[in-house]
Amino acid sequence: MWVVPEKEIAGLMTPEAAFDAVEAVFAAMASGEANNFPVVREAIGHEDALYGFKGGFDKSALNLGLKAGGYWPNNQKRDLINHQSTVFLFDPDTGRVSAAVGGNLLTALRTAAASAVSIKHLAPEGAKVLGMIGAGHQSAFQMKAAARVGNFERVIGWNPHPEMLTRLADTAAELGLPFEAVELPRLGAEADVIISITSAFEPLLMDAHVKGRTHIAAMGTDTKGKQELDPALVARARLFTDEIAQSLSIGEFQHASAAGSISDGDVTAIGQVITGNHEGRGDAEITIFDGTGVGLQDLAVAGAVVDLARQQGKAVEVEI
Repeated sequence: MWVVPEKEIAGLMTPEAAFDAVEAVFAAMASGEANNFPVVREAIGHEDALYGFKGGFDKSALNLGLKAGGYWPNNQKRDLINHQSTVFLFDPDTGRVSAAVGGNLLTALRTAAASAVSIKHLAPEGAKVLGMIGAGHQSAFQMKAAARVGNFERVIGWNPHPEMLTRLADTAAELGLPFEAVELPRLGAEADVIISITSAFEPLLMDAHVKGRTHIAAMGTDTKGKQELDPALVARARLFTDEIAQSLSIGEFQHASAAGSISDGDVTAIGQVITGNHEGRGDAEITIFDGTGVGLQDLAVAGAVVDLARQQGKAVEVEI
């Protein structure tokens, strides 16, 4: 099998390549060529950690495997990021393990790529103001990915811990964009595109906050109980996601679904928009993309990294 260490990922996978891989796998899912397996994600009762597995098989790319890992909220005291994961790939012809790939940076890149795909296909025309909710590790990746697909003129942001907003300010400066810290009512009123990337367990962005034509990429909810958006906001929007069943069970739309204000038929897979089988935004005032994070995204970027690592001599071959 091939091993691609975490330290090599930054020199192999670009945000542009991640975007292309994620957009392609969403299209493959919509065409029935790729399927995700049921997610296992549990609180382990130690270090407040969440641990689980996301896997699937993409017949078009012949990517079979899973990502193992989760969220360790106390890792900062160990000088580690909170999200930790490894991707394992298997030979679909034989079942033998073919690769193990460091998944931390890949997770950040593929998560940012997913929101950027939604912005490309669903943002209102002429969107100029990007709103950021959350200033954790992944927020910088999210802002940079959004800036690559959108023609934004400024960034506004909010975080439950204001001292962390320097990350957003620094990232915006790197992109040549002015940044301003604002409260959530103003963010919802002024932003044309909003990315939420937090680990919240109660709604942050309320229905009354959001004014005018807006696209929201809700990227933080991937576990039962997590929540970033007011269910009333979800109920009045046109809804899209990466995987419908996952969105309604562990994603942002779980709460509106449980309340009976939306049904399965109200949610569209983003791949249907990519393949031209759904009009996308249409005349909707508000669109929401629920990025729950699917195993096929991880397999897509990991498969691309393995190919690049082998070509560049950065993959380590081991016998197992």
